[in-house]
Amino acid sequence: MTTGVRRRMGVEERKQQLIGVALELFSHRSPDEVSIDEIAAAAGISRPLVYHYFPGKQSLYEAALRRAADELAARFVEPPRGPLGARLLRVMGRFFDFVDDHGPGFAALMRGGPAVGSSTTNAMIDEVRQAAYEQILAHLKVEKPSARLELVVRSWVSLAESTALLWLDGRRVPRAELELQLVHDFAALAAVSAAYDEEMAEILVGLLADEPADGPFGDLVTRLVALVPSAGAAPAVPDQRLR
Repeated sequence: MTTGVRRRMGVEERKQQLIGVALELFSHRSPDEVSIDEIAAAAGISRPLVYHYFPGKQSLYEAALRRAADELAARFVEPPRGPLGARLLRVMGRFFDFVDDHGPGFAALMRGGPAVGSSTTNAMIDEVRQAAYEQILAHLKVEKPSARLELVVRSWVSLAESTALLWLDGRRVPRAELELQLVHDFAALAAVSAAYDEEMAEILVGLLADEPADGPFGDLVTRLVALVPSAGAAPAVPDQRLR
């Protein structure tokens, strides 16, 4: 018969364990509700030992956010193969996987949580947004975006973030619908901008040329066409003679 022996962890290994435990707890409850005692108990160590590796809850919280930010940024990485609509839909699927699995932790990361105002936390949030922005530009094969294209992509990244935060509050809209809607939102933002800018129009035409009719962008066109009144039901033009 063998007896269980607790393996002694190295400094870095123990730190990573504590970060993992903290992130798991923060993923299911607000960081404000998680105590150092709970983190210590979940890690199987004493409270003083937690403080041996981290000066306080704030530093452990920021370390957990660092891991969450890195993981979230990685969700936007997608091989540049196939139609853009399908790629964006896969990205949104992984993005919402993270949001679904780490609800309170995601909200804490994007809203600041107990570290609101912290330059470290704000920098991590900006890194996630910048990583998403750069990945979308890579998909568009654009190295130096115009002002309008930058506005479209950054607006869309912000929209995805705010949509996820609102969805967490009750999950009142089916997740799959939101994922598809956000892909449609990207196309809509690009289309509106294309109406004002020739460069954006060229980008949009190039994107749509590679899109299959049964893809996410094709689905949007089908939905919009269905909303357009038929020729017979077109609204009447006011008679100018009455003016």
